[in-house]
Amino acid sequence: MKRTVFLIGLGLIGGSIALAIRKEHDVHMIGYDVNEQQLQIASSLKIIDETVNSIEEGIKEADLVVLATPVKITTDILCEIAKYDLKKDVIITDVGSTKQQIFEKAAILKEKGVTFIGGHPMAGSHKSGVEAARPHLFENAFYILTPMENTNINKVIQLQNWLKGTKAKFIELTPKQHDMLAGAISHFPHIIAASLVHQVAKIENDDPLVSQLAAGGFRDITRIASGSPVMWRDILLHNKDCLLDMLDKWQTEMEYVKSLIKDSKEEEIQQYFSEAKQFRDDLPVRKKGAIPSFYDLYVDVPDHPGVISDVTGILANESISITNIRIIETREDIMGALRLSFRSDADRENAKQTLEGQLYETYLSS
Repeated sequence: MKRTVFLIGLGLIGGSIALAIRKEHDVHMIGYDVNEQQLQIASSLKIIDETVNSIEEGIKEADLVVLATPVKITTDILCEIAKYDLKKDVIITDVGSTKQQIFEKAAILKEKGVTFIGGHPMAGSHKSGVEAARPHLFENAFYILTPMENTNINKVIQLQNWLKGTKAKFIELTPKQHDMLAGAISHFPHIIAASLVHQVAKIENDDPLVSQLAAGGFRDITRIASGSPVMWRDILLHNKDCLLDMLDKWQTEMEYVKSLIKDSKEEEIQQYFSEAKQFRDDLPVRKKGAIPSFYDLYVDVPDHPGVISDVTGILANESISITNIRIIETREDIMGALRLSFRSDADRENAKQTLEGQLYETYLSS
C-alpha cells in the first residue's frame, strides 16, 4: 500500500518538494491550497494525485505532512492541526524562513505525541508558483532541520529519507541558532538592499539623473530587494528580536566607518575594505546559500544587427534555457555586453562552452 504525503501550500517550494519526493518514493500525493488555480496547475502537471477542500480531509491518512506556506499561515495551521485525529507515526514538517515562533505553536503537537520537525530548504528561484517547481531546485543547497528537544533520532532519519530526492545537504540547528544565522546571511541583507533603494529613490527627487546611473551596477547589487514585500514583512516581524539586535550592531559599524571618513584615516579605510575583500573572497563558491544564487554569464558582443538573436539561437539549438537577458552596454563602434541568467550553474557552464565554441568571449562575475 502506498504511503500518503499531504502537501499544504502549492507554490514553488511545495511543488519542488513534492517532485523531489516522487523521484525516490512511490506515494499518493494529496494537495491543499487556498488558491484554486495553483491546485489545478499542480494536478495538470502530475505534481499531486488528489486535491482536498480542507486540511482536515487531507491530513487524516497522511504519513508525512509538509506545510509549504508563509510563516504566519504556518503558525495558524499548526493550531488547526492540533484539533484533528492524526496517524500515530505521522511526521509534520514545514519550510518556514524563521523557526522560533513556529516552534512555540508546534509545542501543542508534541503534547499530543505527534512528531514535528522544523525545516528550511535554503534555496529558491526568481520565479514563483507551482508551475516553476523543479525536483532539482534544492540540489546541493543546505536544508536546515530543527527537531524538537528529545525528538526520536529515528524520526529525523525518516524525514531525511523522505527528502533524499532533494539531494540537499542536511544540517541540524536549534530554532534560535537558525533564526540568528538566517537573519545574518539572508534577512538582514534584504533590509540593507531595500534601504539602499530607498536612499537612491530619495535622491531622485533632487536629481532624476540618478535613476539612469543606477540602472547598471546598483541595480545588480540590489536585486534581492525585488523579493515579495508580503513575505519579507512576515519574515521581519517573525525574526524581530534577532534583526533588531543586528540593526543596532549595524549602526555601530556605520558609525565606525563614518569616523574613518570624517578623520580621513587613509590606512584604516584601506584596511577596512581589504579585510572585507579577504573574507568575501574566502567564502565558498559554486554552493547554494541562504540567498538564491544568480547564475549569470557575461558575453561580449559586437555592435551588429541580429547579434542578440544569434546568441539566443545558439543556446536554443543546444536546449539551454535562459531565465533572463539584459543588454549591459551597446554603443556604436564598440563591443557591448549581454548578461544572461540561467537556472543552474550547469546550464551556465554549458552556455559558456557553447558560446566560446562559436568564438564569443564570455566571462563570469566574481
